[in-house]
Amino acid sequence: MIAIIDYGMGNLRSVQKGFEKVGFEAVVTADPKLVLEADRVVLPGVGAFRDCIRNLEEGGFIEPILKVVREGRPFLGICLGLQLLFTESEEFGLHKGLDIIPGRVVRFPEGMTENGEKLAVPHMGWNQLTLKKETPLFRGIADGTNVYFVHSYYVKPDDPAVVATTTGYGIDFCSAVCRDNVMATQFHPEKSQENGLKILKNFGELA
Repeated sequence: MIAIIDYGMGNLRSVQKGFEKVGFEAVVTADPKLVLEADRVVLPGVGAFRDCIRNLEEGGFIEPILKVVREGRPFLGICLGLQLLFTESEEFGLHKGLDIIPGRVVRFPEGMTENGEKLAVPHMGWNQLTLKKETPLFRGIADGTNVYFVHSYYVKPDDPAVVATTTGYGIDFCSAVCRDNVMATQFHPEKSQENGLKILKNFGELA
């Protein structure tokens, strides 16, 4: 069973439907005990970092998340769920994250340009993945695959070895991480059509 953590932030039903479409049972739950019983855990999220961390704390999810990660069960963060895994975020002040992956969450620089045109923030729409290493999450995904993004902040891991993919938007930023059983994407697999569903299927097949 795949548990999708419901802490009041994000379109969780679309993630659930994505897993169901590729043949996996996925349960949206606001119960930390069910998270502890799950074979695999997904942490989605949209909105402000500080609000998400507060909701995770108030919902009693922090320790269950850390326990699942420690025990080696497959764990997937999506969009803000990627950023929450990091040490701290500078969004609306400095806020502590889960510190599962050392690093910071920072805003895209002002005045970014591409081909002489100013780039808008948030980064929103389809963009390409550059694969940086082989990982089970991206099995069968080609270099240059397009996926769907919506974000104004991006992650800067302390250890470059955790970077699974990068994407270019004014700068080359980390768009996915993989370290042992912990995986996370800045983009939305559930909104990325067939390639996104393939990524969800890969996660569902992890032992």
